[in-house]
Amino acid sequence: MTASQSPKLLGPTPDGQRYELTSPTALPMASGFLWNQKMMIHATCRGYSTAQFMQPEPAKYSHTPNIEAKTFMQPEQNYYAHHPGRFVYVKDEETGDLFSAPYEPVRARPDRFNFSHGRSDISWTAEKFGIRVQMTLTLPTHDVAELWSIKVANLSDRPRKISVYPYFVIGYMSWMNQGARYSESLGGVLASSITPYQKAEDYPKNKYFKDKTYFLCETAPVSWEARQTAFEGEGGLHAPSSITDGPLLSKSDAIYETPAAVVQYREELKAAEEREYRFLFGPAFDEAEAQTMRERYLSKEGFAKAAEEYAAYILGGSGCLRIETPDKDLDDFVNNWLPRQVFYHGDVNRLSTDPQTRNYLQDNMGMSYIKPEVARNSFVLSLSQQKPDGSMPDGILLTKEATLKYINQIPHTDHCVWLPVALEVYLAETGDYDLLSQEIVDSSGAKYTAFERFSRAMDWLLTARDERGLSYLAQGDWCDPMNMAGIKGKGVSGWLTVATAFAVNIWADVCEQLGKADQAARYRQGAKEVNEAANKHLWDGEWFSRGITDDNVPFGVASDKEGRIWLNPQAWSILGGAASKEQIAKMLPQVDEQLGTPYGVAMFAPPFSGMREDIGRVTQKFPGNGENGSVYNHAAIFYIHSLYTIGEADRAYTHLRQMIPGPSESDYLRRGQMPVFIPNYYRGAYHVYPRTAGRSSQLFNTGTVSWAYRCFVEGLCGLRGEADGLRVKPQLPSGWDSVRVTRLFRGAKIVADVRRADVESVQVEVGGKVLPENRLTGIKAGETYELTVSIPRA
Repeated sequence: MTASQSPKLLGPTPDGQRYELTSPTALPMASGFLWNQKMMIHATCRGYSTAQFMQPEPAKYSHTPNIEAKTFMQPEQNYYAHHPGRFVYVKDEETGDLFSAPYEPVRARPDRFNFSHGRSDISWTAEKFGIRVQMTLTLPTHDVAELWSIKVANLSDRPRKISVYPYFVIGYMSWMNQGARYSESLGGVLASSITPYQKAEDYPKNKYFKDKTYFLCETAPVSWEARQTAFEGEGGLHAPSSITDGPLLSKSDAIYETPAAVVQYREELKAAEEREYRFLFGPAFDEAEAQTMRERYLSKEGFAKAAEEYAAYILGGSGCLRIETPDKDLDDFVNNWLPRQVFYHGDVNRLSTDPQTRNYLQDNMGMSYIKPEVARNSFVLSLSQQKPDGSMPDGILLTKEATLKYINQIPHTDHCVWLPVALEVYLAETGDYDLLSQEIVDSSGAKYTAFERFSRAMDWLLTARDERGLSYLAQGDWCDPMNMAGIKGKGVSGWLTVATAFAVNIWADVCEQLGKADQAARYRQGAKEVNEAANKHLWDGEWFSRGITDDNVPFGVASDKEGRIWLNPQAWSILGGAASKEQIAKMLPQVDEQLGTPYGVAMFAPPFSGMREDIGRVTQKFPGNGENGSVYNHAAIFYIHSLYTIGEADRAYTHLRQMIPGPSESDYLRRGQMPVFIPNYYRGAYHVYPRTAGRSSQLFNTGTVSWAYRCFVEGLCGLRGEADGLRVKPQLPSGWDSVRVTRLFRGAKIVADVRRADVESVQVEVGGKVLPENRLTGIKAGETYELTVSIPRA
């Protein structure tokens, strides 16, 4: 690269193992995340971080500078100077020049910058004043700790005298009790606190909390600061007085003062010389635990072993699909990043002890493609918490101590729907119908087989309807903030009505597969009656309405000025069979016209501009934000899946590709996100607020990803499992002539070469023989099957 050339703003490395960004300011919110089953950390390109761990409820060891609410991340979360982060200051001892890596808090524009997200580590590189700082973060597989390697190199052709100051935010730990000191015996800063409480009955639980935060150094520093104000002085974080005013930090402690972890190294580096430092940052119950963590990890060998084990752990979630398409950026995302995000969701359940039932089941639906045994266990656990009337709780308790909290204390009516929806994917991947004969005991001691419990859930859905045959809404269905349309017990959900038909039809298919024809017929009749009710009371001429309020007012209808058309009822009416071909022909153009944006299909439009008390708090969210008319990817992926079920390949792929940032630089800049995860939404209100439309929420917790993976596996690539084999029906966009797909399925490897040819319908050959009905059967684990797939020309 010549001096006049600038590096590409962002892109994958040639091997696809990393994704890199070369500016800290072009996409200032760009971020990534790492996790294990006990913790998670979300880190931005500029050095800010948000971490939490389980004990067993979520807790933090790096805090904001004031009392903070018990939240994890907020959509489009704002960052500020004192936001928790991990930084390194570097001072030239001869000139006084100061910069920080990765970019915050000094914000000195680097000569070179690189934010590099790997699947099992994240690294930052900043070069300024002839000095390079490289920071690398990884995690252990089974413990709560951050493992940091910091390398500092002299890039100039002369010796340099510098001081290096790693600064890790500890923050305001507790109003009851907090402090910090440097421990010579530990070799680092140890901060202590007491989690505040009021009730005496909380003490027995709280006394075992990990209320200490350690920052341990492999190499002993020459000085340190353990008190935030001593570090900052009058210069603030941009030019801390403790750095600028003297040669050494002051060796402060914190006595009921806000702690900090800052250490100093003074170095004389020859030309091209490099130093490496290693640090351990995390929570501990006591000093002894911190010492144990030091002995376990804080060495060159300990870091190498932990990195190797953690890389293998993440590799275990690599998924079942690899694609080679004309869109290489798409290939990189589907092959490397999407399965990683699917694995995260099913592996840690969003680091909650009481995940919402719909989230728990859909997140584990994705595990059917990665670790089917995890998906299987999720059904057993969920059904063990089924209520006596066949309904499902609002959340699934994952530990004995867990309770239903926050949103799970609000009654929702949709949770039974997700049982057969998730089961369909699990059975397609595994053929494990034996699951349904397993006996499951609930908390009351009642014993039913899984089949009986699924049936009871479907029976509940069919009975939880009003006199018109429409499904009750209560204080929310899939849309949590639609909390007032059914609060009096009369309002009904248009989406849940058609979703009930979809769920019950799936269950009828399962009954039929098991030879239970009478039950299958009964459920099909139930679904038919639900769909008839939907058409009678919810069809508005060109689309299905979203519901009817307690006061018998339809909403999501053509006469509404705001919230006129909603995506979910259209998608699920296609899936559940409520929508005829004629109705679909009317619905799709309306979705295109009213909900289509360059950044995906909106959840509804136009967004609400103020409170509508007969619908609820969804109308109070900022227009285009969250559920108020954003490109809410969870809703969008339902629609995409429905499009694949009716052969709308081009429409489906257009919206599926819009879900992933890029591939143009202008699109990356608009979204503000690297394509290493799908966020829960992109800003909507495209026609109202075009300047901010498309902006990513930066939240990677989303039910979208299991469905997105399904759409690539079963929709685009058309490789869907059945009880006794694999059905092959690719649906390429019309602009593609070929793809190559590698699919892992029940222990076998399926390699499909898909090309357009002069055929009238899909034709599949194996070993020169055409497969009847395009179905590969008799699949044996350990075998490889080479498929030649011909599809009609566009």
